[in-house]
Amino acid sequence: MKKDEALYLNIILFHVGIGFLVFLFPFVSKIYGYAIFILGPLYVIKKQNKNNEALMAAAYVVGSEVFLRMTGGNPLYEISKYGVMLFIFIGMYFSGFSKGATPYWIFLLLLIPSVVLTTFVLNHGTNVKNSIAFNISGPVCLAVSSLYTFRRKIPIDQINTILLFMGLPIVTCMTYLTFYTPNIRDVITSTQSSYETSGGFGPNQVATILGLGMFIFFSRIILESKTKYLLIINLVVALNISYRGMVTFSRGGMITGFLMIILLLLFLYAKSNFRGRVKLNYLIMLVFIAMVTTWGYTSFQTGGLIDKRYANQDASGRKKESKFTGREDVAKGEINVFLDNPFFGVGVGKGVEVRFAETGDGTLSHDEITRMLAEHGTLGIIGLLILFFTPLFLYIENKFNMYLLCFLAFWFLTINHAAMRTAAPAFVYSLSLLNVYFVATPKKSKVVNI
Repeated sequence: MKKDEALYLNIILFHVGIGFLVFLFPFVSKIYGYAIFILGPLYVIKKQNKNNEALMAAAYVVGSEVFLRMTGGNPLYEISKYGVMLFIFIGMYFSGFSKGATPYWIFLLLLIPSVVLTTFVLNHGTNVKNSIAFNISGPVCLAVSSLYTFRRKIPIDQINTILLFMGLPIVTCMTYLTFYTPNIRDVITSTQSSYETSGGFGPNQVATILGLGMFIFFSRIILESKTKYLLIINLVVALNISYRGMVTFSRGGMITGFLMIILLLLFLYAKSNFRGRVKLNYLIMLVFIAMVTTWGYTSFQTGGLIDKRYANQDASGRKKESKFTGREDVAKGEINVFLDNPFFGVGVGKGVEVRFAETGDGTLSHDEITRMLAEHGTLGIIGLLILFFTPLFLYIENKFNMYLLCFLAFWFLTINHAAMRTAAPAFVYSLSLLNVYFVATPKKSKVVNI
């Protein structure tokens, strides 16, 4: 085994070890969480952000967020979003923010009217500060990150490193879940999302981060496995993450991760030369066989319940009335709130109070799009249009950013089923704005070599 292969394996095993230690000694999660937020800034400052270490540190925070929430290791519940912004600000100190990022300054300004409105309309007794912070921290994190990444030039190898930094804590999460629920058959009895296989935490958030991890390590199989050893390591990690994501029985995150893989493969196939396509065909076949095998194993372990879950059936095989576990009712209610308050909306955090007053249901919104409509009104629509179309315009001028559509898809699909509860959709979205370039060989300056 070569030196770089051994180093990569040791890094993976180190994060496997952290997951195992946290399972044995829960207090280790606190040490791990505090270490990230103490050592991270020191790392970026020491390197002076010469190679976008701010993005690497922020990516590590994003990857570790759900695991730290699950195990109680976060100093504060929402600290990851603020941690991402802290690293971005440090990066800006050394490297400045991107010029021409006007769309994201406008997006920030569009959030202000509803924030001001909130201070007047929230019910007496509601903690205004916490309500605003909970609902607005995700969009603000996205805007701040985007001010740094907008059209910032970065080599493809740094993008892959950033994704690896994000993926390593997900390996830790996967390991913890493996020891937390070693025997899936003992706990899976229905087709509902399972807290038992999600570390006792919200399956939706767990599946979201595991789906992202699945994409990261499958992308490494395709792009960063230059030897058989690296291919095996990445394949083993990717399949284990995929399995653990499937058995959460939360579909949104895993479907999103799978679609990201499809988008990446389509891009690479379109941009590769003949030789690259031949190699890619073998890799596609390998990925296909691996995914089918993992699905078959998952189906066996769950007694076929996973098949019924994705077919929207209950344990008896009967078709469920709702595909979205009642979330569509919340979304419809928010659309009605928007129609009643079309310009400024009802104010940040007020949507749930309006819903509770009208229906007695205080469920928090899982859809960031309808939440923006209800709480920010027409200004929210303008903000969403800015977020959706700006990366697409950048794609026209930088069609060799193989990850752009993948990242945009992750953001859009995630905010439709998990809102912006975590930092992941905000930060991953900002990565779609990077101006990626290749260190090309003289003869193949515009060909993706695989």
